[in-house]
Amino acid sequence: MKKLFLLDGMALIYRAHFALSKNPRFTSGGLNTSAIMGFTNTLLEVLKKERPTHMAVVFDTEAPTDRHIEFEAYKAHREAMPEDLATAIPYIFKIVLGFNIPLITSDGYEADDIIGTLAKKAEAKGYQVYCMTPDKDFAQLVSENIFIYKPARMGNDMEILGVKEVLEKWEIERVEQVIDILGLWGDAVDGIPGIPGIGEKTAKALIKQYGSVEEIISHSHELKGKQRENVEAFAEQGLLSKRLATINLNSPVELDEEGLEMCAPNKDLLEPLFAELEFRTLGKRVFGDDFSVTETRAVSIQTDLFGNPVAEGRTTLTVDIEDIYEAPIPADIKNIHTVPHEYHLADTAEKRKALIDLLSKQKSICFDTETTGTDANLCELVGLSFAIKAGEAWYVPVPDSQPEAQAIANEFKAVLENPAIGKTGQNLKFDILMLKWYGIEVKGDLFDTMMAHYIIDPDTRHNMDILSENYLSYKPVSITELIGAKGKNQGSMRDVEIEKIKEYAAEDADITLQLRTIFEPKLKEVESEKLINEVEHPLIYVLADIEYEGVKIDHDTLKEFSKELETDVAKLEKTVYEKAGVRFNIASPKQLGEVLFEKLMLDPKAKKTKTGQYQTGEDVLLSLAAKSDIVRDILDYRQLQKLKSTYVDALPQMVNPKTGRVHTSYNQAVAATGRLSSTNPNLQNIPIRTERGREVRKAFIPRDSGHTIVSADYSQIELRIIAEISKDANMMEAFVKNLDIHTATAANVYGIALDEVTSEQRRNAKAVNFGIIYGQSAFGLSQNLGIPRKEAAEIIDNYFIQFPGIKNYMADTMNFARENGYVCTLMGRRRYLRDINSANATVRGFAERNAINAPIQGSAADMIKIAMINIHREFKRQNLDARMTMQVHDELVFDVPHNEVEIVKPIIMENMKNAIKTEVPIMVEIGTGSNWLEAH
Repeated sequence: MKKLFLLDGMALIYRAHFALSKNPRFTSGGLNTSAIMGFTNTLLEVLKKERPTHMAVVFDTEAPTDRHIEFEAYKAHREAMPEDLATAIPYIFKIVLGFNIPLITSDGYEADDIIGTLAKKAEAKGYQVYCMTPDKDFAQLVSENIFIYKPARMGNDMEILGVKEVLEKWEIERVEQVIDILGLWGDAVDGIPGIPGIGEKTAKALIKQYGSVEEIISHSHELKGKQRENVEAFAEQGLLSKRLATINLNSPVELDEEGLEMCAPNKDLLEPLFAELEFRTLGKRVFGDDFSVTETRAVSIQTDLFGNPVAEGRTTLTVDIEDIYEAPIPADIKNIHTVPHEYHLADTAEKRKALIDLLSKQKSICFDTETTGTDANLCELVGLSFAIKAGEAWYVPVPDSQPEAQAIANEFKAVLENPAIGKTGQNLKFDILMLKWYGIEVKGDLFDTMMAHYIIDPDTRHNMDILSENYLSYKPVSITELIGAKGKNQGSMRDVEIEKIKEYAAEDADITLQLRTIFEPKLKEVESEKLINEVEHPLIYVLADIEYEGVKIDHDTLKEFSKELETDVAKLEKTVYEKAGVRFNIASPKQLGEVLFEKLMLDPKAKKTKTGQYQTGEDVLLSLAAKSDIVRDILDYRQLQKLKSTYVDALPQMVNPKTGRVHTSYNQAVAATGRLSSTNPNLQNIPIRTERGREVRKAFIPRDSGHTIVSADYSQIELRIIAEISKDANMMEAFVKNLDIHTATAANVYGIALDEVTSEQRRNAKAVNFGIIYGQSAFGLSQNLGIPRKEAAEIIDNYFIQFPGIKNYMADTMNFARENGYVCTLMGRRRYLRDINSANATVRGFAERNAINAPIQGSAADMIKIAMINIHREFKRQNLDARMTMQVHDELVFDVPHNEVEIVKPIIMENMKNAIKTEVPIMVEIGTGSNWLEAH
């Protein structure tokens, strides 16, 4: 069977771009590759899974079509293409050409028309045709051998729609009735007006009854009320809309079977292109494990997006390599950036002594550890590497005998603990924590290349191999070359031959040292020396100590809680079955949707996913919870199930067998705002808003009966920071007078006295206070509070009248961001906003919300980090046994001997309140208890 795939190019590109819009991908040069990567992934999946015999990618051109001529408003109000997307399209053209797939355009005809024409011609010649697009309009093309192919998205499988599926989905008897529904319904995105008052559901019902737009118009006298008025008044508009929605099957394109036939991709075109785009994983997928972004030179395109080189009268775009690339690509490309080096093996006592003598004379050294795993609290030391100048490094192997390993580590103890010798490394927290298990307390000023790059460019990746390729044009030896890929069959560094591990480990230290020379001046350029030297680098020592310390877990409490939850879940399950009148799998979105929206009919307008299932996400259920107790039960069921599996049953499995405690890992270089995150366990996600969720905190206990838990929590820190930054007089006054901020806000907004504020007014004010931080609109506030949009708009308007400083802050911040491309925290931490001047309102809006929020969240993050550093230092200065064990959002948790509680409380209070000097008073609440919940 001949199998032709026709790809709706622009629709797929838009889909790929916005699928990654919340977590975009950028190259080291700042090119947004989200759309390029998404499109290429989709293309590769289709080539692999579907094995098409023929393929083409079809695009519109800028030339007007008959639709534009007949109806001026057609597609006239579409938002401008996002700038990043416009930049990406020429690269996608190159990728398509690199796979030897023809690009097809035809002036005066849309991609829909070209695809429709080719599909019908191919069907007549015995092809199975797949129109690959997310566009619903293509349903009108479906026939016995023409299908709609919707690529996989958001974890869903791809979807193929044939005649049966289209008839069911559109609730019609004939495929061509899709056009009639579109004519009645219209399309706001394309500017097709339809007939007012007729939406999707009504359109389907009318077509089911009358069969076509024409028949509806001729029987308009049978309709009632406003519907009859609209059909009769807008009959011509309905017919026009039907014409606009009809795909033209007679566009001037020929089915060039030979030209569309699949053939092998052009490696000479694709390999340098993937290198330029820094598509490492995709490159290995296409070209094998030898692919490297540093082994091929970057190239640039010399063709317009929609203009020539398409010759007059031709529709298939064919371009010679000389038309695309500036010059021929050398056939014998090598890694042209190989760095000459000399790496030494210090594997005897004499060699180690000579190395230690050399290191001891340095003001700063670069070091790295090689280990048997990636959990510093569990793995063992395999070796140490050191570098003091570019191109030269040493590797010190450590045997697997614990006494011998400890003895060799001790030899380097004096150097590593010398505070006068600065320490450079990549992800130094891991190395510092690793060495703590060998009795070595690393000291000295730090320079962490991972943290430096995080400060310079927080939105991209900070892995050393990537940094080396991007900044040094050098591809280091990969860990997978030594021990294999992650998985059950991955080997251990213990098994690698000494010469290979020497090259690998010494290279790590050497490359890291070279990266420092690049990042130091860059930090100065972005005015971030103070931030990294006074906050991020000192925090590394604090976090290493917290992770080393860990926290004790009460197994009995968790075991009993698990039983309680199991009982509660079973009761809820039974209740849901009784209310539903049927047993079903509550965890199955498909079955749940059918019960809620077909059997119980809770929402006649319930939306479905791309695969035809009802949407049953938390947001959907929350919107129904107010009017349905079965939905509230289902939400409770989900919450308790998640609580049980994610924490109550999982925490005991995370206990370190060496210590008997749980040791979370803090991620210092992940959140662009500067916030810390944590994994194994994720402490930031432990529930606090529900009574059942809070119960988990009971299981976090002191190390023994001689200690107690102390918890210190910033009070409304983000609101205090926005008051500080904005200098709004009313908000500052409320905090200075220690008023309840939400009550004070309500009194201002509603123009009443403090003692007249109702609980509902306070709730509304609270929603506005926190919503403003996240750029909430009147629509968002109305949805959040369940009030009319007009009322929400009035609340926001009054809010800005009473708090003009906040409105000025938002305007000034936005202007600064538009002019500079970033915003700053109180400590100078930058959040870059690449899309702040985008012509696309959706993309720009996301950047604008980040512009408002980032200085606030980031300043709160900086504040608690500085507090942690100063408290940690004071504990050490006073030689206290108290230990910081957790940081969760705006809260710090300590394990404190009973006799030190009254000593540490003022230390904690003083350093948290004064971490950053502010005019607005900073409030801290401190509690103690026999467990975390009791102390909070």
